[in-house]
Amino acid sequence: MTRRLAQVAKKVGVSEATVSRVLNGKPGVSEATRQSVLSALDVLGYERPTQLRGERARLVGLVLPELQNPIFPAFAEVIGGALAGQGLTPVLCTQTKGGVSEADYVELLLQQQVSGVVFAGGLFAQADAPHEHYRLLADRKIPVVLINAAVEDLGFPAVSCDDAVAVEQGWRHLRSLGHERIGLLLGPPDHMPSQRKLAAARAAARAGGGELPDGRVARTMFSLEGGQAAATRLMDEGVTAFICASDPIALGAVRAARRRGLSVPGDISVVGYDDSAFMNCTEPPLTTVRQPIESMGRAAVDLLAAQIEGGNAPTEELLFEPELVVRGSTGPAPSSSSSAS
Repeated sequence: MTRRLAQVAKKVGVSEATVSRVLNGKPGVSEATRQSVLSALDVLGYERPTQLRGERARLVGLVLPELQNPIFPAFAEVIGGALAGQGLTPVLCTQTKGGVSEADYVELLLQQQVSGVVFAGGLFAQADAPHEHYRLLADRKIPVVLINAAVEDLGFPAVSCDDAVAVEQGWRHLRSLGHERIGLLLGPPDHMPSQRKLAAARAAARAGGGELPDGRVARTMFSLEGGQAAATRLMDEGVTAFICASDPIALGAVRAARRRGLSVPGDISVVGYDDSAFMNCTEPPLTTVRQPIESMGRAAVDLLAAQIEGGNAPTEELLFEPELVVRGSTGPAPSSSSSAS
């Protein structure tokens, strides 16, 4: 018992006496501290006292599509910390190819009687994907928040980075460098953020008095290998600069240029998206559009906590402004392209 008190007290940063008051249902402890102590019990694997077991529903599912793309661990860190600050315990659920699916995780989370679920990327962003498990959560009245561009009819609060602004920033930057043959490397056709990026690119091209031909748009997987294959295809179309839907795709485009014996940015310029970890350490450092993950993650948790406490969360999407971070992967268009259109 003494060891348990000490471990929980250390985890939460309070005295053992405070932990004891919580476990014995004594007054004089703030609700936030009380919930933090109960969450620490769960994390450390201790059974709650019998009278407190009904509150195990302070668990929150955090469902991610993968961990290989550094943007998702970054979101997990921000969201996990914000949940802990609200006295909620995150349960990390990462999909695996051929393994546990998003729908499987929802079933497991419902069995655990979670207080809510945050999805940071997933099937909600793909119009043609199955969405029955989201409706199951809605039917059970489980609070849910979606991060980044959900399909319209799900009805959950959503927090998104503004894809249109992201593409506009990248497009203006490349045009200012003299690039006229700009290509887009996007996710699948039914992927909502990619749809928004494509619409913004077409609008930017028209605003400049031109069009974006279909031959300068490639759909690919969100991976370095996918980016490399798609960029190779578009380089055959004479593209001199790429706007990419993720940083791993952008790194694939850099690799594709190098495999052709071309230099980045001397011959090919590349703009990524996310500004995930270590993009300033690549060679060359990657120009990319930064998602404000700190403010997005905290807003998502605030929306979830409001629902858990019985309040109403706005159902309209909250759009957050991205920021272009110019590094070494973009440069002036090669002179041979200046007469191209």
